[in-house]
Amino acid sequence: MSAEVTCPRCAAELRPPDARSADWTCGEHGAVLPRRPSEQPGQDALDEVLRHTHVPVWAPWPLPRDWLVTGFGSVGDERGGARAVAVALSGPGLLTGSHDLILVAEEPGIGLGAHFAGLPGTDPGPGFDRGAALTKLAAAGRSVPLWPVAAPSDRAAYVGEALGNWLWAVLWPAEAGVLLLEASALLDLREPGFALDLPYGPLSPRLTHLP
Repeated sequence: MSAEVTCPRCAAELRPPDARSADWTCGEHGAVLPRRPSEQPGQDALDEVLRHTHVPVWAPWPLPRDWLVTGFGSVGDERGGARAVAVALSGPGLLTGSHDLILVAEEPGIGLGAHFAGLPGTDPGPGFDRGAALTKLAAAGRSVPLWPVAAPSDRAAYVGEALGNWLWAVLWPAEAGVLLLEASALLDLREPGFALDLPYGPLSPRLTHLP
């Protein structure tokens, strides 16, 4: 695996396994699963993610008008495959400007979704679902409620649970959260028969820079 892998919780470079430990290690967070570097968006990058993932690869369908898929990210090693997957999308806002969306599916305890949401820890924390859900999305044949979480002021972040994994939606800028109200459904790109002709754009800096 490339030496460019980073911590899913803070994006710091990891120390690789050695004779003393079989784990990838972050100086701040200890043993973690490695976050792989993102590749240029396209069918080859999607196929690579699909070959190794153990979690859903979510994409809104239909895409918002004039939106593009702008990259994929994953967390996992050769032994266990990908335990978290991020799908980045970018496009025009409802009124002005460019907006970004990252959808993350991950097993509990990974921390990739919380990292993009700007939250400490690995999961949304207790009590996140006590209030009213912002919206519900159709995903994997069921209605999935999403609750807002306390993200930094430059973004909006929401989380729910689908297929036994966390489902995060993080949007920039904060007012882009209204896009979720316009979304109709999420498709899991692992499912056979979804040979979608996805439109691709340049790699999103949201995947490659510290959020």
